[in-house]
Amino acid sequence: MRPRVLVAASGSVAAIKFEALCRGLAEWADVRAVATASSLHFIDRVSFPSGVTLLTDADEWSAWGKIGHKVLHIELRKWADAMVIAPLSANTLAKIAGGLCDNLLTCVVRAWDYGKPIFVAPAMKTPSCGTTPSPGATSTSSPTSACPSSRR
Repeated sequence: MRPRVLVAASGSVAAIKFEALCRGLAEWADVRAVATASSLHFIDRVSFPSGVTLLTDADEWSAWGKIGHKVLHIELRKWADAMVIAPLSANTLAKIAGGLCDNLLTCVVRAWDYGKPIFVAPAMKTPSCGTTPSPGATSTSSPTSACPSSRR
């Protein structure tokens, strides 16, 4: 039996590689994909792997009609053996950290069974990591110390 992997993309320019990631995973796993509205600016749906279902926010409630009907984010949680969020934008990371559930991706994460693995690949430019100190900041550490890419 092949593992079932739920792959998700949030809005980052790195989402241009999402199609290739899904294609590679689909070689050895059953894959379903979730894309946020902002990630769709970078995903080429035409070249998306034909065997991988690409789900968006519009799919979350389109099949739901009343209490008792299945809810997509719960069904995805049940289906998947593991989840990969790549890329994970700073915005989506902040939403997850704050418990916000305003799209299909964040709803899946909030409902996730943490007995199953979840892998994240944060993707943001170094300036998103804090190279510009906020007004009044008095930190004695380098403003880029939180970014792994700045530790070369």
